[in-house]
Amino acid sequence: HEYAAKIINTKKLSARDHQKLEREARICRLLKHSNIVRLHDSISEEGFHYLVFDLVTGGELFEDIVAREYYSEADASHCIQQILEAVLHCHQMGVVHRDLKPENLLLASKCKGAAVKLADFGLAIEVQGDQQAWFGFAGTPGYLSPEVLRKEAYGKPVDIWACGVILYILLVGYPPFWDEDQHKLYQQIKAGAYDFPSPEWDTVTPEAKNLINQMLTINPAKRITAHEALKHPWVCQRSTVASMMHRQETVECLKKFNARRKLKGAILTTMLATRNFSGKGGAPAGQGGPGATAPPPAAPAEAGAPPPRLSVAVFLSFSPPPPP
Repeated sequence: HEYAAKIINTKKLSARDHQKLEREARICRLLKHSNIVRLHDSISEEGFHYLVFDLVTGGELFEDIVAREYYSEADASHCIQQILEAVLHCHQMGVVHRDLKPENLLLASKCKGAAVKLADFGLAIEVQGDQQAWFGFAGTPGYLSPEVLRKEAYGKPVDIWACGVILYILLVGYPPFWDEDQHKLYQQIKAGAYDFPSPEWDTVTPEAKNLINQMLTINPAKRITAHEALKHPWVCQRSTVASMMHRQETVECLKKFNARRKLKGAILTTMLATRNFSGKGGAPAGQGGPGATAPPPAAPAEAGAPPPRLSVAVFLSFSPPPPP
C-alpha cells in the first residue's frame, strides 16, 4: 500500500495555524468515503506534523479528461455524480469543504474508469446541521458563492454552487463567470450573470442545463442540495437522459483552461517563493486578451490569514517498510 504525507513544519506556526491544522486533521478523520482521499494517520512529532493519506496516482480529473479520445455529456454526468457523492458525505458528517475546484478533484489511479477523489480539506469547516453563519471569507475567486461575496451567513449550499461552476466547465471547457478584473467577476457572480451561449450549448441537453440552473441559484435556501442533485434525472438516469455525443470542442477548450490554471499556479508559486505576496487582492493579473475564457485559480484566501508560506507543506509518497 502506498501513502502520501503532508508534512507541516510546526515550529513557526501561530496558535491560529495550529488550530487550523488540528481542524483539518479532525475533519479528515471523520470522512470515510470512496470518493474522498482517505486520511490514514495524523502524527505529531517534535517540530513536525505528518498527515498520512492514501496515495492517489491518477492526477487531476481535468487533466485526464483532455487526454481522452472520447468524452461526452454522460461522462460529465458520471464525474459530477461522484463529486456529489463526496459532497453529500461531507454534508452528512457536518463538514463544508469551501474550496471545491478542479485542483482538488483527483483520480484514484491511471486506470480507465478510476474513481474521482475529493482532496484538500485545508479550508473545510464543521457545521451543526443546516446552520448558517459567517465563517469568514474563504475559497477561490471563480468558485465563490454570492452569499460569501455578500458577506452573509452561509453553510453547505456554498459547496453546491461550486459544483455548479464545475459542472458548467465539465460540459463546455470554460467557466460560467469570468473577468480579468476581480471586482467585475464578483459582480457577475452576485448577479448570477451566466448564460448558455451558442453554438457549444446548443448540443447540451435541457436536463443538464436545468441541473446547472438549480445549482447556480443565487438564493442558497432555494439551491438544490447534494441529496436532491443525486436524484436529478440527468445524474441518476444518465444512460437515457445524458447525450453520448463526443464533445471535441469541450476537450479543446478545457486544454486551454488547464494551461491557464497551471500558468496562474506557477506565477503564484513564484510570487510566494519570492515573498512578493502581500496577502491582499486577488490572483496576479491574467495573461489572456479580451477573448480569454478561463479564470485565474488564485490561492485560497482566508480573511486575516497570514500570506501562505511555502515551507508549510511538502508532499512525498512512500511505501511502508516490507514486513519482517
